[in-house]
Amino acid sequence: MSTSLAGLWSTKALQLIQDLMNQQGTNISAAAQWCADSILNDGVVHLFGTGHSRIPLEEMFPRYGSYAGFNPMAELSMTFHTQVVGSNGQRQAMFIERVEGFADEILKNWEFRTNDILIIFSVGGKTAVPIEMAMGARKRGIKVIAVTSMASNKAGKASHSSGTTLSDNADLVIDLMVPLGDALVEIPGMQTPVGPGSTMTAIAIVNEIKVQVAEKLFASGYTPQVLTSSAVVGEVESKRLFDAAYAEHARRLSSRLTGSNALKGGTG
Repeated sequence: MSTSLAGLWSTKALQLIQDLMNQQGTNISAAAQWCADSILNDGVVHLFGTGHSRIPLEEMFPRYGSYAGFNPMAELSMTFHTQVVGSNGQRQAMFIERVEGFADEILKNWEFRTNDILIIFSVGGKTAVPIEMAMGARKRGIKVIAVTSMASNKAGKASHSSGTTLSDNADLVIDLMVPLGDALVEIPGMQTPVGPGSTMTAIAIVNEIKVQVAEKLFASGYTPQVLTSSAVVGEVESKRLFDAAYAEHARRLSSRLTGSNALKGGTG
């Protein structure tokens, strides 16, 4: 059995990360500054993605090494892929993310504040729901950061009725730097390449933002409550950090759920 391609994907992925930081580092740092400013001003950095773009949402929060201030918005109808076929299958998910008007139904659940931000992850940047999430957020007065493949955004004809792609509807764009089609490795004699790279760069972008924001928060006198393993800080402190982070997350989101202020007798 030939192993001539062993390690090739890893080599290409490492080069991809290096290219990402060389070419997109400035935009990543700009995104981190926007996020830090938002969190310091009691804002929320919302994150949205369909398909496998759910992965960077979960990487941002909640997991070890992360902290409150980020809101992962993952709709199960478009991100629950392990069934593959049958009920809740991939065909349905891929259909739903192309339905124009669905994003507005999602947005109706949220009352964004002007100091909030929405980061949208979409490799292709051409499906209706991510595009319209960006449009809807900007109409509501908040900044949109698109994390997408510019090669895909600009290839061929736009499929959305507006004639635009995700990158056209963002205030800041971070390019995932992957080739058209995403896959990095060509097998000699095979028509189709294998081994996508966008998850690697999306996760790198998320953690770069997370680390840079934490540095900025701490430098400004705000210590984020970081979800940390008991192996690092002990069981008591680990539990305290988890409880504090969850409580802070709930506090920030509670005022942004549609109708929450009316129930509290507030004015928003």
